[in-house]
Amino acid sequence: MTVQCRTQTGLRDRGEIADISPEGCRVRVHGLAFRVGTRVLLRPEGLESVTGLVRWISGDEAGVEFDRPLYPPVVDHLAGRHGTAMATIGA
Repeated sequence: MTVQCRTQTGLRDRGEIADISPEGCRVRVHGLAFRVGTRVLLRPEGLESVTGLVRWISGDEAGVEFDRPLYPPVVDHLAGRHGTAMATIGA
């Protein structure tokens, strides 16, 4: 799923989200270098902006824990709508 990312310092990039759950997601960006502890604002396609904290980094991917959990039916809808694309990121 396509996502717009913005750091607390105002840097922006487009990326992809995978492995979304009510508590967080995996994000891949190409132009930003996240660090653990970075606060981010994510605007996924078809969803309002969510804020969170980068908890881990591996290459160009980062794990983001949301500040507030997403409503589970929203996650189910997004996973169903984008399931194939979301499963291929990082494969």
